[in-house]
Amino acid sequence: QVRLVESGGALVQAGGSLRLACAASGFTFSNYAMGWFRQAPGKEREFVAVIRWSPYAPNYANSAKGRFTISRDNAKNTVYLQMNSLKPEDTAVYYCAAAPYGSGSYFSRGSYDHWGQGTQVTVSS
Repeated sequence: QVRLVESGGALVQAGGSLRLACAASGFTFSNYAMGWFRQAPGKEREFVAVIRWSPYAPNYANSAKGRFTISRDNAKNTVYLQMNSLKPEDTAVYYCAAAPYGSGSYFSRGSYDHWGQGTQVTVSS
């Protein structure tokens, strides 16, 4: 059974940092691109970052570039999202997702087969 379990969401002040983690099980983790998406109230779920496999570099939404870092530990079947310099507009439920090799654009929600339940990130001003 495929499972993606996010953790690390919290209430934090603007300018602060959080590290999200997503533990995966039930599939061959190293064969999947792992993405982070987020959804704010009343808005569509949007792409944040994706990490694939060597030699591809991670990709980020413009809103995340320079502040967020995505990483993965294949030995632990875990993907991380380090978020620094957080802003109130980063407030959202953050979801991790898994996309198999060759599934298309990794910036698109439709390419991802598996999703976690989400973790709430709230940034106060």
